[in-house]
Amino acid sequence: MTLLHDNADLEMRTRILATAERLFRDIGYLKTTVADIARSLKMSPANVYRFFESKKAIHEGVARRLMGEVEVEIAAIAAQSTPPAARLRELLATISRMNTERFVGDAKIHEMVSIAMEESWDVCEAYKEHMVMAVATVIGDGVAAGAFRTDNVALAAGATCTAMMRFFHPQLIEQCVDDAEPSLDQMIDFVLASLEAR
Repeated sequence: MTLLHDNADLEMRTRILATAERLFRDIGYLKTTVADIARSLKMSPANVYRFFESKKAIHEGVARRLMGEVEVEIAAIAAQSTPPAARLRELLATISRMNTERFVGDAKIHEMVSIAMEESWDVCEAYKEHMVMAVATVIGDGVAAGAFRTDNVALAAGATCTAMMRFFHPQLIEQCVDDAEPSLDQMIDFVLASLEAR
């Protein structure tokens, strides 16, 4: 009985988040209220609050869903057995592409992500940690294989993500959209050259 109850709760939480995300895209993050979400689901706001303690919790849940898709993809790339340099190139390019697809170009979702990052929501901090950990995994594999050289894998991973910030951070991606150089490929080449064992 508990398992059925847990599954029903999970299904309802998923429906609430999907509805919230749709409304964020349609009418905007700031304009969407819990009452709007409840009305769309043909339920009362009080019922929505049974599953999420606050409006911010719903917003964080939507952000977690979007960021979680990126986290799953980059974890899968980091776990591959391809050569470390090729894997790191794919990983960095994938983070840039997926962040652009999810968080840039859609002004209303961009608004939500910008606020989440400005307020340093826990979900954003966890997302950044996942990115750095995935990069560290690949760099560590590269060091073990003799392809990369660094005395501090964690520092190298952090420096790599900082170097790639223009291609990772939604606000910077949008602000630098017209900047021709360095291109994504040029920046990845630069990062790989800095890691190459000599």
